[in-house]
Amino acid sequence: MRVISKLFDSDRRRIPKSPKHLDSGESATSSSSLSDVTTGSSSLHSSLSLQTLPSVPSLQKIPSTTVTVSHSVTSSFKLRERSLPVTCLAVNGGYLFAVSGHEVSIYDRDMCAHLDTFNGQDPFSGTVKSVGFSGEKIFTAHQDGKIGVWKLTAKSGYKQLTTLPTLNDRLRRFALPKNYVQVRRHKKRLWIEHADAVTALAVSDGFIYSVSWDKTLKIWRASDLRCKESIKAHDDAVNAIAVSTNGTVYTGSADRRIRVWAKPTGEKRHTLVATLEKHKSAVNALALNDDGSVLFSGSCDRSILVWEREDTSNYMAVRGALRGHDKAILSLFNVSDLLLSGSADRTVRIWRRGPDSSYSCLEVLSGHTKPVKSLAAVREKELDDVVSIISGSLDGEVKCWKVSVTKPDNSFYTNLVQ
Repeated sequence: MRVISKLFDSDRRRIPKSPKHLDSGESATSSSSLSDVTTGSSSLHSSLSLQTLPSVPSLQKIPSTTVTVSHSVTSSFKLRERSLPVTCLAVNGGYLFAVSGHEVSIYDRDMCAHLDTFNGQDPFSGTVKSVGFSGEKIFTAHQDGKIGVWKLTAKSGYKQLTTLPTLNDRLRRFALPKNYVQVRRHKKRLWIEHADAVTALAVSDGFIYSVSWDKTLKIWRASDLRCKESIKAHDDAVNAIAVSTNGTVYTGSADRRIRVWAKPTGEKRHTLVATLEKHKSAVNALALNDDGSVLFSGSCDRSILVWEREDTSNYMAVRGALRGHDKAILSLFNVSDLLLSGSADRTVRIWRRGPDSSYSCLEVLSGHTKPVKSLAAVREKELDDVVSIISGSLDGEVKCWKVSVTKPDNSFYTNLVQ
């Protein structure tokens, strides 16, 4: 466990002293015991009731007996011989990008055949925590606070173009004192630099959004790779980000809050629109439905909260909770009308939204021996009732699943997977 602990928490300052200051994916690997994902966090003890957040109503209902769900594991493989944790999964076209430690491996998604690996020669950048795509560029978020920029070339395979912030961006700003911010006592950095691990990336409409343990949200322009904004977003480490199609940005933090950011018409910078406060411990994961009208958040309090946009506002109000996992929620992924949740309880749950806005847990996928840290999914085009799900775990294994939901009444399941 010493190797894993080093990878996930190389900066000892980040070790949390209370459930409030958690990045649970990392904390989950720093303890040899998986019965308690975060040592000292009583909210995760399996002996406690699963009725978390009692003030939030449940949105769950029992699935209809006419619904038939079947699933199978089509492939299961280890990324590395030493079984280092799978920290990130991402799908781009027909390719699966899977991360273990500092290495990014590319697989043919259909065949699960290994095609290539990059960043294998640069262990000093630390664990890769997130992967994003913009055009032909690939972006990787690193433990050392940098963002790698890559491109597939005919001669050299995956080649690193630069890191963010770029040298040009640094040179443009380094001479002016106003471009420096205090990051620690007696230590300053340019405001375009992350001062701690970059935990998540989102790419939308030509911009890259990054969040970090340094409590900030930064926004980069993909065309010239310049940092356009840096926002002090939270009072503790930022663990998750989601961006809607209309440009609204959601950030989730170890301070237990979700903050909503938007750029007013005619303005050049994002401003705080709302702060969503219902979770009782660190927010680890966020996901939006296809049109951005529903936000899902997962936390160390074992709950998934469902937030919906109110007619009278541009931000979200909590509608209810989805309960069932008995340990921290580490990952969320939305595909059509299905929400996937991965947990420190080693399972993946498949939730479906019904026509009355209630949710049913259709299936629980089990088989991993350690927490499920990352998820990805794709709806199969030829078979519109089949979804391919990929799960990555701290056990070092990637599992590929085929899940099929029968549709006995097409009118009732019109929106199952669109």
